[in-house]
Amino acid sequence: MTITLLVLLLLTAISLILLEIFVIPGVGIPGLAGIVLLLACIYLAYTIDNFTGHVTLAATGIVSVILVFVSLNAKTWDRFSQKREITSKVTSNELNVAVGEQGIALGRMNPMGKARFGEEILEVQSRGGYIEANGTVEIIKIDGRKIYVKPIKLT
Repeated sequence: MTITLLVLLLLTAISLILLEIFVIPGVGIPGLAGIVLLLACIYLAYTIDNFTGHVTLAATGIVSVILVFVSLNAKTWDRFSQKREITSKVTSNELNVAVGEQGIALGRMNPMGKARFGEEILEVQSRGGYIEANGTVEIIKIDGRKIYVKPIKLT
């Protein structure tokens, strides 16, 4: 193994670790491959001779400390963070329906689906089993934002 090949492997390992830090979130394959390749480079450097091994170990230690410092620096992450503020608001948190109100199932409910009550379309949950599309439903319970319905038979 030549020193040139060793340097190329080290640069590849560092590139994989940088890719993991700055591009791919979490602990993934590039980061683990970079760490394994870095350790393999140190081992291979010691197979050349002790001086090359010591230099490689010292260089990887210094580069690792620099990478940790750069990744923990707040200004590094400012470049990647969202700068705009979300200013939208929910127009209403109140439901304009009441227990006992009847509506039409817009799609098949098994057990979740959408139903129209007057002009309002809401996500509902069936307590009476499967409800066909365009079936008539009645609100039996409202728990916060959850609406429970049952099928009703029109006679």
